[in-house]
Amino acid sequence: MNDYFKDYHPIINFTYFVIVIGFSMFLMHPIYMLISLSACCIYSVYLKGIHALKFNVLYMLPTLFIVSIINPMFNHQGATILFYLPSGNPFTLESVLYGIATGVMLITVIIWFSCYNIIMSSDKITYIFGKITPKLSLIFMMVLRFVPLYKERITKIINAQSNLECVNSNPSFKQKIQNSTKILSIMTSWSLENAIETADSMKARGYGLSGRTAFSNYKITIRDKFIGIYFFVSTFFLIFHSFNNNIKVSYFPVMTYSYGNFIDFLNYGLFTILCFTPIIINITEEIKWKFLISKI
Repeated sequence: MNDYFKDYHPIINFTYFVIVIGFSMFLMHPIYMLISLSACCIYSVYLKGIHALKFNVLYMLPTLFIVSIINPMFNHQGATILFYLPSGNPFTLESVLYGIATGVMLITVIIWFSCYNIIMSSDKITYIFGKITPKLSLIFMMVLRFVPLYKERITKIINAQSNLECVNSNPSFKQKIQNSTKILSIMTSWSLENAIETADSMKARGYGLSGRTAFSNYKITIRDKFIGIYFFVSTFFLIFHSFNNNIKVSYFPVMTYSYGNFIDFLNYGLFTILCFTPIIINITEEIKWKFLISKI
């Protein structure tokens, strides 16, 4: 499906993910965690479809289960003892709840980063950090490029070597070492040759000369300013209320958290709109597009 949030300014995209990932890491309040988890799961499925659903079910659910079980094995705090372990240490309900919260926080951040990798292309990252740290941005871009490139080249080398008549179908351990060494040598030579070509190309294009300018096709529009203002206001309110202990949560010795007053519901609304911003934008644009099509 077409993602309209990707068309927003790179700074807006980057700011959004910094905010939601930051809150997902530091807000251990169960309601906020549920909102963030719901938003990232829905958005990942919207972006990647069935692949995201498989990833969330096959990998994230087991991760949540493992973290939830491991935490009570080592953390024995809590007032509600469920049973005693063979070591004699108590297995408490509060430690289980804290383990679940930790697991939810972990998988939420992972899923948000999977969405980040789709929205934040290499061009956007270069645009954001190119003027601040151009050398670091260049290194980062080259790493992003060379990792899949080297993986593809290694696959080509292995396929070429496997088609040679001299390669045994059932090699011994010594032959495996020799073949791996040969593949590594070929890959190293190929990489060094490519590095020389890249350096010559960069020099020919004037890299490193003073007075060079950078072309950018991104412009901040009114909608970017509007979304940016909302990000700033909602983040300010959430941080302010967090520092004023309006977002209270405690897991030990018993689990307690605030959830019933007006400030709580205001924060829930702000955080929900914040996390679901891409989904809201996509739904709004789809409705607008279908309405315009119906008028033709």
